Amino acid sequence: MTHPFATQQIPFFLTASAPCPYLPGRMERKVFTRIEPGEGPALNDALTHAGFRRSQAVLYRPACEKCDACRSVRIDTGHFIWKRRWRKILSRNSDLRVSTHAVAATMEQYELLDRYLESRHHDGDMAGMSFGEFVMMIEDGAQRTHLTEYRDAEGELVAAVLTDRLRDGLSMIYSFFDPDAGRRSLGAYMILDAIRQAELASLPFVYLGYWVRGSRKMTYKAEFQPLQVLTPAGWQPHAELEFEDEDDIDCTPKHD
Repeated sequence: MTHPFATQQIPFFLTASAPCPYLPGRMERKVFTRIEPGEGPALNDALTHAGFRRSQAVLYRPACEKCDACRSVRIDTGHFIWKRRWRKILSRNSDLRVSTHAVAATMEQYELLDRYLESRHHDGDMAGMSFGEFVMMIEDGAQRTHLTEYRDAEGELVAAVLTDRLRDGLSMIYSFFDPDAGRRSLGAYMILDAIRQAELASLPFVYLGYWVRGSRKMTYKAEFQPLQVLTPAGWQPHAELEFEDEDDIDCTPKHD
């Protein structure tokens, strides 16, 4: 499958079926393409808007034959509801020093990621990542990308997030934080900080990747309202959509 873009044809490829990391007992497939030199920022913009997600120099999106539980979502920053809970999280982290840098992986970041993965995702496919793999995750395929670090009063790195700047928003690629600082709600705080950054830059959206209906790991994304969901009819308000019961969705492979 190819798609016309700029002056060349962009090749797309389809992965083989693999166990779904979000919905137990189900299988997934992805369609993907590589970001070639010179096409990067424009291609990243166009395909992120169309529901793709960047991972290093690859742009991908779910392509499961009978399942559509994974939906691209983005926060409408101009109408974001700063409810009391969000204001408390901002206040709780007002002591943090925030700095934004060009992408460059460090051992300090890697050690924080390693602690985060061991605590939160020890059985995931990123567990046991080497420093070399971490460098590739941070630096490979960067597209108008920056890394934001959050440090406490002692200068200790407590959180970091890798972010792409798009023509209409910020796309949060990957974030990690100190798993022992639970009271800070650092995952939510980094999303709130991205909303503030987008507002200051007059960018209307913060892209959060995929919200997976039926996955407890992804329920937190629906708390950031107003949230928009990419549907076959385009981007629609999450609050206005009706979803079929997750038990009615058949994502299992068929065998003859």
